[in-house]
Parts: sequence; structure tokens; C-alpha cells
Amino acid sequence: MTFRKAAFWTGFWFVMALLFNAGVYFYLGADKAMEFLAGYLIEQSLSIDNLFLFLMVFCYFKIKGPHQRRVLNYGIMGAIVLRFIFIFLGVAMVERFHWILYIFGALLVVTAYKFIFGKEEQPDLESNWVVKQFKRLMPVTNQPHGEKFFVKVDGILHATPLFLVLLLIESTDVLFAVDSIPAIFAITTDPFIVFTSNVFAILGLRSMYFFLERIQQVFIYVKHGVGVILFITGLKLLLLAVGIKVPVPLALGMIVLVLVVSILASIYSSRKKKTQDICKS
Repeated sequence: MTFRKAAFWTGFWFVMALLFNAGVYFYLGADKAMEFLAGYLIEQSLSIDNLFLFLMVFCYFKIKGPHQRRVLNYGIMGAIVLRFIFIFLGVAMVERFHWILYIFGALLVVTAYKFIFGKEEQPDLESNWVVKQFKRLMPVTNQPHGEKFFVKVDGILHATPLFLVLLLIESTDVLFAVDSIPAIFAITTDPFIVFTSNVFAILGLRSMYFFLERIQQVFIYVKHGVGVILFITGLKLLLLAVGIKVPVPLALGMIVLVLVVSILASIYSSRKKKTQDICKS
């Protein structure tokens, strides 16, 4: 996908989310619309950091652009199904055990600390648990075979690195859900709002990936911004334990402010120094 096309479709899905938000406002009221917008921005900001991990996975396995699109297409469909399952399980757990929200809050604060102060480390993909377990079940070819997920070598069925990448992306989405779903529970536990805000963030992932791939340096501080957002949402959940409820408009304002500041700081820094390409680092 060209940069211009990626920018267009990234903007298209953002506009679609805003139009859907207008529909939520019209049919369900201002409070629900505010919850959707806050949830969408949280999920979108978390997905930015996730996409950088996808970029490293593609670079590591030498997956070319056209084949990346196929993996992302399947990955998006899988992510929607997984989020549907996790969200409704999470809502059911919260309705039955309300105190679990406080555990979610504590986990978010700990994760926020790792995002902000943790050292940036390249993941060891060959030692990844999912990769190691899958290779025990099925042999994997050393080189990609176009868009094929499976090929026969000497009469034996092999998986290709392209399928291994898809497996990694789907498995990492499970881990991402551990952060993103508790974060939006700080805004609302309405399953309709939680699921739709997740879906709109996921639908724009493919175009956003190709958009961010070309302007990585403009988002070098977004990871820290995401950490601050996780801290805000985690603290919001923990404050409920002492009877303090942070208004959604205030939380939304803080999320927008953090995103704007982190992006502006990244742009300013990128003008002063050239950031190393992830694929060449």
C-alpha cells in the first residue's frame, strides 16, 4: 500500500468512527457518545504501539509488503473474533465480581510503569513460546513461498514463515487484549460500546500499519504517551475503590492531551535527529 493510499484509508476509518459516534450520540445520548469516543481513542493509541511490534515481526521473517497485507487481513478478522470473546467474558466477570475492576486497575498501573520506564528490548522471536510449540507440531520452511501459508516439501506438509507470522500476530493480540480491554473498562462496561470501539480501532489497523511504517520517527514518544494513558485509566479504576468516580469527559480530555503532547514531542524530536529504521536496527 502506497503512503498516500495508507493515509487516505487511515483517515477514512477515523471519519467512519466519528460518524458512528454521531449515531451513538443521536440514538443513545451524549454520555454513551462520550464513552465511545474515549474508548476508541484508548484502543487506537494502544494499537499504535502494537503495530510497531508487527513491523519488527515482518522485518525479522523478511515478509514483503504485498504479503504483509494478506497477513494483516487475516489478523484483523481473527482479532475481531478474539475481542468479541474476551469482551463479553470480561463484562460477565465484572458484572458477577465487581472487585475485579480494581485488579484490572492495578495491572494497568504496573503495565504503565513498564511502558514509561522500562528498557526498550528487541523480542527474541525464535525463542517465543508459541513459535517453539508450533515447530514441535509441524516443520517450517526457511524461506517464504509467496502468499502460501502451507507447502509440501518432499511430500511432507510444511508451514511457511508467513503462517508463523500470522500465528504470532494472533497470539500477541491476546496479550494486547489484556491491556486494552481493562483500559476501556475504566470508561464503560457497556458491551456494545466496548466492542464497537474495539472494532473501529481494529478495522483501521491495516492502513495505519502501512502509514506508520513510513513515518516511524514521528511516533517515537507515543509509547510513553500510551504508558501515561494506561496509568490514567488504571488510576481511574483504583479510585473507584475509595468512592471517587472520575467523570468520562475529564478522562477523555486527559487522553486527548496526552496523545497530542506525545505526538508533538515526537515530531519536534524527529526534526532534531534521524531515528533508526526498525528493520535496520
